[in-house]
Amino acid sequence: MTDGVTAPLAAALAEAEEIIRSAPHVRTEADVAEGLEYLLSTIRGVIENGQHRGRTHPQLFQATGPYTKMGLDNPDTLYFYANLADGAEYVVEGRRGTTADLSFQVMAGNYTADERAASHAAFDDRALELDADGRFAFRMGPARYDDDEGDPGYVVLHPGSSMITIREVFSDWDGEETGSAILRRVDAEGTAPEPATVAGQEKFYGKLAEALIGRLRTWLAFPGWFFGDQERNTLYSPRSTPGGLTTQYSSAGIFELGPDEAMVISVPVAGVPYQGFQLGSLWYISLEYVNHQTSLTADQAHVTDDGMIHLVLSERDPGLANWLELLGHREGIMQFRWQRVDEPITDALGPTCKVVPFDSLADEVPGYAEQRVTPEQWRERIAARQQAFARRGLT
Repeated sequence: MTDGVTAPLAAALAEAEEIIRSAPHVRTEADVAEGLEYLLSTIRGVIENGQHRGRTHPQLFQATGPYTKMGLDNPDTLYFYANLADGAEYVVEGRRGTTADLSFQVMAGNYTADERAASHAAFDDRALELDADGRFAFRMGPARYDDDEGDPGYVVLHPGSSMITIREVFSDWDGEETGSAILRRVDAEGTAPEPATVAGQEKFYGKLAEALIGRLRTWLAFPGWFFGDQERNTLYSPRSTPGGLTTQYSSAGIFELGPDEAMVISVPVAGVPYQGFQLGSLWYISLEYVNHQTSLTADQAHVTDDGMIHLVLSERDPGLANWLELLGHREGIMQFRWQRVDEPITDALGPTCKVVPFDSLADEVPGYAEQRVTPEQWRERIAARQQAFARRGLT
């Protein structure tokens, strides 16, 4: 009986390995190894999501992180989710921390290889009433009155609303503190969910198998969706981030660099609460960011006296503070995000980039001398990154 219940998941695992091995960008054994590690992350993510799928007694859970990556996850963001049901009413309450941004989004449907989830509502904590201690609360549910749409304390859940996402974003990993949030379904308070049954577990394992294959195929399709025929080694003009995030702008592209090449990216400090840059793989996930510098915020980066950040992407170590490590990737994704913006991010605040010979960086990077770091200083930089991430994860 157990073999029968888990059979769909076993078949899905075999199919998932074939998807990994046959992905268009997989060319080397290192690519396969990275893909299999990504598969482990995906398995963990869909199990985490599946075990919290119950819509009768939902709780916020964290299913995107350093070991459950998906969707070009932002290294600077803590992501929390909860599943929603039509017709139910919910309370979200918590305390605002000191992070750069705290936002909320209600989604409908799911991302698949053929379509994108819809955004039914998106706002940040500026839309909420916070008390002197930074505490907030709001309700969500079906429309009750004609003026519900204008009530900051009540978020209308239109039919089909399936999930709420809460994003807490750090600009300074070491100096900012997280807040807290909980969600409860009002009509389920004081009750317990139904006990597990074999029939229910059979359905669960079947959906788990579907989710595993769906998640892999979905994010493999995303680079083509977002970048299409965009020329390699270019960043598009800053634009409102797709997906309904109304106070976020982004600029992204795909890099392709040889072992003796480097990319120099220059961008002004925009003066917004959050400005960050990251690298990702063609699995559409972040590169390893805890033990390597594959992302930088405006607070973490070296800024020249004229308010500019000059980043260097290369496989070889240039001995510069703003080096972004490629970790063996000749091609991958690069993305800027500006969040909690009050005005559009214009081209004047956007990035410029150029590919140069690695050996010419001293002539190509403005402020090259002041960015220089020794191997010992770089090790200290990574150690500080590791410690800050560890503290962030414990708060």
